[in-house]
Amino acid sequence: MKGNSPVLKKVYKYKRYYFYPFLIWISLFLSIISLNASESYCFRVYLKNKGIAEKDVESPETFLSQETIERRNKRNVEITLSDVPIHLSSIETILSTGCRLVTQSKWMSTIVVECEDSLLVEQIKILPVVDSVQCVWYGKDRLQTDVCQDDNTLLEPANAKLPNDYGYAEQQIEMLNGIRLHTMGRRGQGMRIAVIDAGFLNVDRIQAFSTFQLIGTRNFVFPGKSVFCGDDHGTKVLSCLAANLPGWMIGTAPEASYLLIKSEDIRTEFPIEEDYWAAALEYADSVGVDIITSSLGYYEFDDPANNYTLSDLDGRTAFVTQVAEMAAEKGMLLFCSAGNEGRKEWEKVTFPSDAPNVLTVGAVTSENERSNFSSTGFTADFRVKPDVVALGSGVTVIGSDGNVKYANGTSFATPIMAGLGVCLWQSLPWLTNKEIIELIRQTASQANQPDVEKGYGIPDIYKAYIRELNEPVQ
Repeated sequence: MKGNSPVLKKVYKYKRYYFYPFLIWISLFLSIISLNASESYCFRVYLKNKGIAEKDVESPETFLSQETIERRNKRNVEITLSDVPIHLSSIETILSTGCRLVTQSKWMSTIVVECEDSLLVEQIKILPVVDSVQCVWYGKDRLQTDVCQDDNTLLEPANAKLPNDYGYAEQQIEMLNGIRLHTMGRRGQGMRIAVIDAGFLNVDRIQAFSTFQLIGTRNFVFPGKSVFCGDDHGTKVLSCLAANLPGWMIGTAPEASYLLIKSEDIRTEFPIEEDYWAAALEYADSVGVDIITSSLGYYEFDDPANNYTLSDLDGRTAFVTQVAEMAAEKGMLLFCSAGNEGRKEWEKVTFPSDAPNVLTVGAVTSENERSNFSSTGFTADFRVKPDVVALGSGVTVIGSDGNVKYANGTSFATPIMAGLGVCLWQSLPWLTNKEIIELIRQTASQANQPDVEKGYGIPDIYKAYIRELNEPVQ
């Protein structure tokens, strides 16, 4: 979403008109100086190495939480040098040019810096620790934050209460045969989910979230600021998972624990959002998250020079896709939205949903037909994407006013699927993240004949559970 800056116009009148052109020139000159003073540039700096040694991996407790170490041990995932943060000396070398640190990625060996003077990039390029540099953002007022309202009023739904517990959301869970797992008591208990989005407006005030377990929040766009103001896309996404208000809406994993992360800057579309997303995944991993659901996708930017091409859709080229694959290698289970480009020129899934080891979710209607906006496959290297589909047209969500609403998008199909994936993994804890993905694929409605529109089809979560236990479906 692009923001528009107001243009201020001033008209000066003078009796001595021969002096007028000179004043206009001075005014223009001062305006240019004023504008340039607030402009800045962000550069992604790829390092030749992180300035670390093999011995640094011997003390994981200094850079990973105990929960992460336990999860790695449980999943037999090795702690490697990629888990060790970039050495401070390498960062200080970059910052010595006069730029400021914005974010960093230990997995990708990159740091992002911000400078008012774009020419500083020439100094950065020649530093011995630097491999290459890419401009990932430019503009004004990058840290002009969302405005938060000082209001603690509880937001309750005005919709009529329905006689069934799942309320208006029953169809979207029943479509995936998820209620049977819920009936068995599998509702996400003990599982940690990170929801990465653009903002979670009023989640802290909405009755439908009053009992959900929040383990923390993080804002990578506006560091230190609240995630509960600004955009409400994440509010609707979260409701598909965590809402727990019988008679109105119950989500697909209402008893899991949640980490809410803002990585999307809705004002512009620049590659720096891929860096925020990378920081979000690394943070989620560092605090022991099991599952990540992300309804964000990229391919086109405000500066066309940064655009991806269809040939990049190979599961290994895009920065954000590489990050997703690294997260999967760390043992986390990722659910990514396919994108809503089905009626656009791009048409295909967006990045990072081309990653081989994430479960990419497309959208269908209540009649099990592909939603016409849902992005399609295959990938550039002819892999099946999306992997599966869930309800994405007329999805029940909770809006930022606390009311039940209906919304469209793969953004909402993804958390519906993710929550039930959480319940499945809770039920089958001995499986790896990749085994869970394969189990979901192979028990979906068109597992024997996947296609470009719905992939392996509509999952049957209870069937997947029974298949793993080698029991007949009841």
